[in-house]
Amino acid sequence: MQVITKTDTGLVRIENQDRVLTKVMPDGSAIVVVCDGMGGENAGSEASEIAVNAVFDRIVQNYRQDADFNSIRNLILSSLNAANSIVYKKSLTDESKIGMGTTCVCGIIKNNIAFIGNVGDSRAYIIEKENVQQISIDHTYVQMLYEQGEIKVEELKTHHQRNIITRAVGIDDKIEPDYYEIDIPDNSVILMCTDGLSGYCSDEILAEIINSNNLEKASEKLLKYALDEGGKDNITLALIAN
Repeated sequence: MQVITKTDTGLVRIENQDRVLTKVMPDGSAIVVVCDGMGGENAGSEASEIAVNAVFDRIVQNYRQDADFNSIRNLILSSLNAANSIVYKKSLTDESKIGMGTTCVCGIIKNNIAFIGNVGDSRAYIIEKENVQQISIDHTYVQMLYEQGEIKVEELKTHHQRNIITRAVGIDDKIEPDYYEIDIPDNSVILMCTDGLSGYCSDEILAEIINSNNLEKASEKLLKYALDEGGKDNITLALIAN
């Protein structure tokens, strides 16, 4: 398994509040965790730092090569819930950190299956030749409006309330993560990223860059594309392939 990551502050933000951690396990499975912090001052950075380590450490420490699908599901969901409790309790200890939180998309890529958990609008994709499938569903206000039929799909990226998150790690004492198990077609690439990338890259751009380059070059070109398009947010991505 090959895993390539990139993270950048972007061209506008002073601080990079994104975090990414990855590990290839002895059996070849990949563990990936991507977080995008939110909150005043340095609170977003602290939230994402706490969460990425809490989720990553719990998955790595409890991962078993012989785990069945249900055990993997429980591991991912319990790791997200544990991270939520830690961030939430931390936010209560300091008035300046009240309301801090972070998105999180995490996964175990094992034997051509992607086991994915997410909270917020950081995303996971499968890119197979010209076919781009978004695995995760954004927890955003505009996604809710779209599902209710109040806006059209093309408005998701332009609506003035597109940055409102409806679920995040650490905001409330409990969360409801989403969970997915997806078969990975041969010669496909998994992309996990924050909205600093997905907000600029259409499915067509993702497919073109990833299918025309090796993982390292593709990661560089995706980062450059987001920067060239404005780079108004922190940018983080992980590419995973056999």
